[in-house]
Amino acid sequence: MLTSLSSSAQRLWLLTLLLLWGLLLFGGFLFGRPNGERSRRMPAWTRLGSSLVLVVAAWSWYWLARDGMASSFALLIAAGMSLGFVGDLFMAQLIPVTQPVLGGISAFGLGHIAYIAAILVFAGELEGTSSSVWLAAWAAWLLVGAAGWYVVVLRGRRPSLLHWAALPYSLLLASTAGAATGLALQSPAFVTLAVGAGLFLLSDLILATRLFNNVRFPLIDDIVWLTYGPGQMLIVFAVNAALGVQSS
Repeated sequence: MLTSLSSSAQRLWLLTLLLLWGLLLFGGFLFGRPNGERSRRMPAWTRLGSSLVLVVAAWSWYWLARDGMASSFALLIAAGMSLGFVGDLFMAQLIPVTQPVLGGISAFGLGHIAYIAAILVFAGELEGTSSSVWLAAWAAWLLVGAAGWYVVVLRGRRPSLLHWAALPYSLLLASTAGAATGLALQSPAFVTLAVGAGLFLLSDLILATRLFNNVRFPLIDDIVWLTYGPGQMLIVFAVNAALGVQSS
């Protein structure tokens, strides 16, 4: 872990942020109290705090990677994570808008555009990559995203604007997973990046069952965060893999 970092101080700083992230996310789950609907144990401050720590970690990675091939990758990942935090604020209704879900979708969507750009820019620096592998991975994940949207959001309902807005959003998240998978298939150091993107899509589908189907079961909101949070962490810490490839 963090083998790409050249100094013990750098490793200690990133490991400290990783530990703090874990304490906030998992500690909030373990020691929090159930809310009235029993859909959540994590208090808002631990959820948002864990996300904010990942923003700090992402910009720290950029600072460490700013003078090499991984610089653009790290910058775009940091931008994507920052937009993700804005999305968290929308979803927590801490930004006063009439449609917080649309605000969250917009922020997360822009963040995923940054993630996809990061992957494609870095892939452009690599030699011997195969376009057929990229297209196959992308197509497979698009099918997953479209099927998930149909089953969770559309099936059996009269679609509204929000229902239709969820389709390109789901396909965008699937595209991130497809791009990350295409990169991982050709550079195995990025397997964790692909796993992180897949977890993000999974968390979104779980969240959609609550938003669009009014599904309620114990700890559903915590399950969303226990997939979303690790997904974001794996994406942010994929800069470690980019630095490793850069130095090899």
